[in-house]
Amino acid sequence: MPSKARPLEIYALLPKTNCGKCGESNCMAFAIKLLEKTIALSACVELDETKYKEQKQKLAELIAPPIKAVVIGSGEKAVRIGGEEVMYRHELTYYNPVAIAIDVNDEMTEDELLRRARAIEEFQINRVGQNLRLNLIAVRNVSGEANKFAKAISFLVKNSKMPLILCSFDANVLEAGLAVAKGMQPLIYAATKDNWQQVGELALMYNCPLAIFAPHDLKLLRSISSSLMDMGVADIVLDPGTFPDEGLNDTINNFTMLRRAGVEQGDKKLGFPLIGVPAVVWVKDGVKPELNEMKESYLASMLLARYASLLIMHSIDSWALLPVLTLRQNIYTDPRKPVAVEPGLKKFGEPNEESPVLVTSNFALTYYTVASDIESAKINCHLLVLDTEGLSVQTSVAGKKFTPSKLTDLIKSTGIEGKVKHRKIVIPGYAARLKGDIEDSTGWEVMVGPIDSSGIPKFLEENWQKKA
Repeated sequence: MPSKARPLEIYALLPKTNCGKCGESNCMAFAIKLLEKTIALSACVELDETKYKEQKQKLAELIAPPIKAVVIGSGEKAVRIGGEEVMYRHELTYYNPVAIAIDVNDEMTEDELLRRARAIEEFQINRVGQNLRLNLIAVRNVSGEANKFAKAISFLVKNSKMPLILCSFDANVLEAGLAVAKGMQPLIYAATKDNWQQVGELALMYNCPLAIFAPHDLKLLRSISSSLMDMGVADIVLDPGTFPDEGLNDTINNFTMLRRAGVEQGDKKLGFPLIGVPAVVWVKDGVKPELNEMKESYLASMLLARYASLLIMHSIDSWALLPVLTLRQNIYTDPRKPVAVEPGLKKFGEPNEESPVLVTSNFALTYYTVASDIESAKINCHLLVLDTEGLSVQTSVAGKKFTPSKLTDLIKSTGIEGKVKHRKIVIPGYAARLKGDIEDSTGWEVMVGPIDSSGIPKFLEENWQKKA
């Protein structure tokens, strides 16, 4: 469930001066915005006064999410994970997208490290106007030697700005790595039942977040978490182990139980972000790489859907990462706000006075699909993007967001009438039933285009060019 705090509880702790310095008309409005996560507590400058110190502390505790937000790295590329308030995004929304790390190891040569680091840093896939990227580099201590580990990390620090995860169960190895990554606040991976005290001290000494690894043992995970919290370690990430194949069912159950314990049961010792390691599929020898990539991709997707806040992967091939990045993008958009583009007139290629005029909705997925099909076919045209409040054509027609009057207003406001000599317009196939009404409202001749935008090139060839 969303935060149990109520507006009146928050209002009672505010200065109640209604000063308006926060940008809201009064303190009650500020309390409501604070609950909705649309304004920060720091916006109330009155609370900075000494006399409100205790109230500010109580407010911070009252609105704190049940899953603690943890920051990995420093500077502009720092990654924030966790911070969830709810089990399901339709209850509120998820704010901090799952971070994806790709691994390297300290047995790689400098050339290999540089190539892989560059590939991780420069990786991007553009989808519906957003650049989907990777977030961290996980450095594994394969050599077992502290100096090799430190050397690899030193090289990465000099040649990459990506946040790091330092992976070893040896406290001495981790300390060597932390010494050369000082000030970068990498994630230490990981504290176990054998080394938690030494590694906990390192987390405090270097002011770094710390992962706990207790494979398939939630009681042990909670026990280590409790001990580290008693030491003063505040930023913790939990890893209950990632088991593919026959252990997959237990893996998903463990992740779900941990998130439920934090959100629904309010267990502060388990109220931390979760880490999954789909890269474990590469442990088996003799398996074809493409099969491992496929398995890693679906394992990462399952963990992402079941509350992982951080994933460590090995494959960097686009085909293996695309499903994971796409799923992350879909889950971490606000379900209350459809993804939309700016409405208006768009130009493709070099349209002239005889070029076709097409219409679509401003739902991002619809717009970028249409735009891609137009650009791929190298069509010179004008595209009117109607404000349908981020809804697809079919949905907006049914919901009366795609209307003749709106299209008439768009035609007038964009000045398209002065850009073309003809008065013909192509509407999407799903808007076919509005043809007559649009003609009556706009005075333009309406041509009903294909339902699928992939059919636009053929449609224009058969209907526009021939008529022209």
